[in-house]
Amino acid sequence: MSKTLIIAEKPSVAQDIVRALTPVAGKFDKHDDHFENERYVVSSAVGHLVEIKAPDEYDVKRGKWSFAHLPVVPPHFDLAPIDKAKSRLNAVVKLVKRKDVTALINACDAGREGELIFRLIVQYADNLKTPLAKPIQRLWLQSMTPQAIRDGFDHLRSDKQMLGLADAARSRSEADWLVGINGTRAMTAFNSRDGGFFLTTVGRVQTPTLSIMVEREEKIRKHVSRDYWEIKAGFLVPPGPGDARSAPQGGVGALGRPGDPDAAAAGAYEGKWFDPKFKKDEDPDRRADRLWNERDAQAIADAVLGKTGTVTEEAKPSNSTCPGLYDLTTLQREANSRFGFSAKTTLSIAQALYEKHKVLTYPRTDSRHLPEDYLATVRDTFGMIASEDLPGPLKSLAPHARKGLAEGYIKPTKRVFDNSKVSDHFAIIPTLLAPKSLSEIEAKLYDLVVKRFIAVFYPAAEFMVTTRITIVESHHFQTNGKVLVNPGWLAVYGKEAQDEDANLVPVKAGEQVANEHISVNALKTKPPARYTEATLLSAMEGAGKLIDDDELREAMAEKGLGTPATRAQVIEGLIAEKYILREGRELCPTAKAFQLMTLLRGLAIEDLTKPELTGNWEHQLAEMEHGRLSREAFMKDIAAMAERIVRKAKEYDRDTIPGDYATLAAPCPNCGGVVKENYRRFTCMGAAGAAGAGPSQAGRPPSGGGAATAAPGGSVPEGCGFSMTKIPAGRSFELHEVETFLREHKVGPLEGFRSKAGWPFSAELKLVRDDEIHNWKLEFDFGDDAKGADGEAVAIDFSGQPSFGACPKCKGHVYEHGSNYACEHAVSAPVTCDFKTGKIILTQPVSHEQVTKLLATGKTDLLDGFVSNRTKRKFKAMLVWDEKEGKVGFEFAPRGDGKVIPARKTAAAKTAAAAPAKKAAPAKKAAARKKAA
Repeated sequence: MSKTLIIAEKPSVAQDIVRALTPVAGKFDKHDDHFENERYVVSSAVGHLVEIKAPDEYDVKRGKWSFAHLPVVPPHFDLAPIDKAKSRLNAVVKLVKRKDVTALINACDAGREGELIFRLIVQYADNLKTPLAKPIQRLWLQSMTPQAIRDGFDHLRSDKQMLGLADAARSRSEADWLVGINGTRAMTAFNSRDGGFFLTTVGRVQTPTLSIMVEREEKIRKHVSRDYWEIKAGFLVPPGPGDARSAPQGGVGALGRPGDPDAAAAGAYEGKWFDPKFKKDEDPDRRADRLWNERDAQAIADAVLGKTGTVTEEAKPSNSTCPGLYDLTTLQREANSRFGFSAKTTLSIAQALYEKHKVLTYPRTDSRHLPEDYLATVRDTFGMIASEDLPGPLKSLAPHARKGLAEGYIKPTKRVFDNSKVSDHFAIIPTLLAPKSLSEIEAKLYDLVVKRFIAVFYPAAEFMVTTRITIVESHHFQTNGKVLVNPGWLAVYGKEAQDEDANLVPVKAGEQVANEHISVNALKTKPPARYTEATLLSAMEGAGKLIDDDELREAMAEKGLGTPATRAQVIEGLIAEKYILREGRELCPTAKAFQLMTLLRGLAIEDLTKPELTGNWEHQLAEMEHGRLSREAFMKDIAAMAERIVRKAKEYDRDTIPGDYATLAAPCPNCGGVVKENYRRFTCMGAAGAAGAGPSQAGRPPSGGGAATAAPGGSVPEGCGFSMTKIPAGRSFELHEVETFLREHKVGPLEGFRSKAGWPFSAELKLVRDDEIHNWKLEFDFGDDAKGADGEAVAIDFSGQPSFGACPKCKGHVYEHGSNYACEHAVSAPVTCDFKTGKIILTQPVSHEQVTKLLATGKTDLLDGFVSNRTKRKFKAMLVWDEKEGKVGFEFAPRGDGKVIPARKTAAAKTAAAAPAKKAAPAKKAAARKKAA
């Protein structure tokens, strides 16, 4: 009997399909790698099982990343099994090739990536001996409830309908490969010309995202704080006969002045000075309420103090509607802002609520709307929330759901139901299944989604907004009041209508008010804020607004950089490649990020840094999906782009790259002269090099694109010959690190170095005197790892030393050893473990008591002496043992609600790799050269 093979993207989805089909298709028997009954065979991938690769003759290994082997533009792509998924691939292919399997159903996730996963599996199976000739249909699911799955099987899509999406999926994958591989290898080859291996990754999405962050950081660095002044004045309303007015208790603009019976009887309010003639210009710091001269501010204060003034007032109603339903990006932003969850963590939780608990719809969506025929389902979901006994705090949502049903709030509004705004998937909403048991973080995210789902159908919140202008001696002061009259959707979030006491104290027509006090406040302008994950996700989502071309902007209007499903991965990838660092909740670009942007600008391949690249691709891929552009034409353009990137890097023949480079605050260790930066090195310019030199890198003053600065008289300054690489062993120096290094002749231990073979390692750097060259050079110090003269590990006798507890990795004893707390098996022969953690982490000493607590409970007390390497700001955190990552990480200080921000596995504490060795182990390629390159 012939059967149909259903291939899902994940095992859990395969199980859900089996459960949904059993009532209508009969019982399934479970086998090792699939389920089967008389009609169907159900199996699954585990994400991607196959990846594209260049044919063997085009395959270039890391050791051969040179321009001689570039560009890599193969005429076609081969397929290769992903190593960790080989067994699953073999099992699925075996089922595909079964003779009794006569048809296939693609049940992978409904979208471009799910289409690609299935198509590559089928292509791989087709390439093995016997060609496939089996019809294909597509299951397109929006929800994982049993009924939704059965509905999907009743409306299977034909293979012909999916060919455009399949072409777009393949083209996107191959285009990313061509640009990413050629760009990465070309930039790596360029940066590794002086020796070593400096991995420099680029990509269609990651590089424009990084460019956005670097541009913001450049504005922060170049910001020069300016003094300005604001004036605030307090006014008293005189009591009239029988006047019962009293001072407001907490209203906006109220002056709470206990013990002043006159103010209490008459009423008081506060106003802020502003210039009614102000017009906005290009200066972002200028505001109507700012004065740039203290003398002017004080003159206004002197003129107003104790005088009377007249009042005009305007009160008008204002409405606030609930924001739309969540797509993945808005959910990630909100979870980061409220709970500190990383984008990756939010996606993981949402995926669990979808797959494991079945209580949310598909999370990897870019839509914030529902299909127009979903009204009945929404009402049923409200009914579930209203009637089910939801766990914990979720119970408080039931009354709001009941009210929504009783008041008839659920209506077919375009704000929610709009087929034109739904493509692959609709917005994230709760399913008809009530959660039974959720973890704390799962409950938090589910609560966010359910509240938004209920609130979006509620009426708008209604406010009364009052704007009061007080004029004293021709000087204007503004007071704003905003009172919540009808909470509407805000009731779902616990807001209630405010009473009359929240209003501004009333002023009768024709009344005059008296100034009772006035203050002049000195303030400073602030630079733009660094990106957090929430604000970076917003920037990625709205990147299309940065594009001038109308057609490309429209192509990115609802997509931005990346997709909701990949943005978290892009951010994590930038962190993994050391382009950005997490500092608390902020994301900070590193020196490596600035170096890449300088390189791409200098090589005139800035296309890679701009969102137009993605806009152009998305526009063309959308055309391909709809059959208006051929795959061949698109791929021809991509190949030409890859070749151009390589050609620009290969043909660049100057010694350095133009850019804004720093003059270091630290002097040359050899002669005390000025040390300047160029693209590749830090080089002594001699004492004359100080001519025209400004401060250190805080503002990144330009220094002639890396060329030597002319000394007085027009001559080029000459240094003493001291020069050292900016990227020892493939790791870029941060400026604060190199300045410490030059002053103290050592820095570290530092992480992120790479060996010639590409393996990561940690080490301390030392600046040592070399008598042969009569100068200083950089050497690596790998720490006191108990190595003898022959380099072999030796035994260490820890008897007599107290153990601080059991090693969390191997249960050996942990002792104090050099600058670390280390497992005995990590430093004494034979070495079988690698657990070490620093005695000082980010300037915070870790006491014996705290390391004992860390080893015993997995967590220290809250420590308040950490100092960020990037921002130099202090922060509070607990050190925690991250079992999954196998290292010590941070759990950040409590928020205002007293709850601790969970540890993130990417927020690992920067532990000391090892104590300084008694004898340095220099790295040949990393030693400083005599002269600047």
